Amino acid sequence: MKVASAADGSLASQPLLDLAAGQIRRAADGWHAVLRIGAVDHRVWSKDPPVLGTSYAAELPFDGDLEARISAARRLWRAMNGRSPGPAFHQLSKQRRERLSTAIRALDAHGAGGSYRTVAEALFGKKRIPDRAWKTHDLRNRTIRLVQSGISLVRGGYRKLLRPERRDD
Repeated sequence: MKVASAADGSLASQPLLDLAAGQIRRAADGWHAVLRIGAVDHRVWSKDPPVLGTSYAAELPFDGDLEARISAARRLWRAMNGRSPGPAFHQLSKQRRERLSTAIRALDAHGAGGSYRTVAEALFGKKRIPDRAWKTHDLRNRTIRLVQSGISLVRGGYRKLLRPERRDD
């Protein structure tokens, strides 16, 4: 985000909203602000410290994240103009969120020294775990996959959650 000037032809741009309603902090790469507009938090970055009442313009680099940046800028603009921001660019389905939560729980239990059988009992209930044939049971395989998914998330796979899968890949 940068200060808009008359040379930009952006005289009709909106001033930055009251930062007292949000949070702002300085970091090594610039200023990070969380603007709360209605029930939605909008995250904004600026190289220079924000000035209340100043009009700003968004700079959107033409990189692999352009679509996400455009969506975020549009949602902020809509909220600043009193409109509904609309749907988020990338939302995880309820099923995906539940699987990720279960994978983290499985990893935590396994990391605390629990066997796959113990982890499965905690996740799925002891009644669903057979006394015999555990080595070939579906819940054993599912538990192992959940622990492996949790390990993958911890090793950096969580970053994939922040961006949708690209269609051109």
